[in-house]
Amino acid sequence: MDDTHGLVAMARDVLDTVRYVVLGTVDEDGRPRTSPVYFTPHRYEDLYWVSHPDTHHSANLLRDDRLSGVVFDSTVVPGGAQRAVYVAGRARELPAAELDQHLPVAFDPARGGRSFSRDELTDPEDPLRLYVLHVDDWDVHVGAGHPTLGTGRDRRIPVDPRPPETIAG
Repeated sequence: MDDTHGLVAMARDVLDTVRYVVLGTVDEDGRPRTSPVYFTPHRYEDLYWVSHPDTHHSANLLRDDRLSGVVFDSTVVPGGAQRAVYVAGRARELPAAELDQHLPVAFDPARGGRSFSRDELTDPEDPLRLYVLHVDDWDVHVGAGHPTLGTGRDRRIPVDPRPPETIAG
């Protein structure tokens, strides 16, 4: 995508600096369910978080792996320059056999969280598990009054924040 308006850079900055994503999963009856979780991004295409398999959103993902989410700074005052990245893709609990592949990139202590060990993520007595959303689609929030892209209405514009070398072509 042509990034003349800095949308890719903005998407990367939001994903790099905001610590929480609001996950949108689907309940059994089709009703949307939202859940904020602390996350770590990797190459802007995988978002990792730790959760218990029996939480509502985890149970939803076991049944239906489709997920939509939004990463945004909730401290911006109304009317301020809201920056947000909408993500959509498929999410899943990572099985123990895949943990060694994902653990080196799933945690970033510089973001303020802590790393979990393989033992913690496979302990049958305390079932914390590692989840990953593989993002297929990204959109950025463009406000109604954006200086060059404003249309009088807030809208979403598709972007792809992944580094060019990671995009399969």
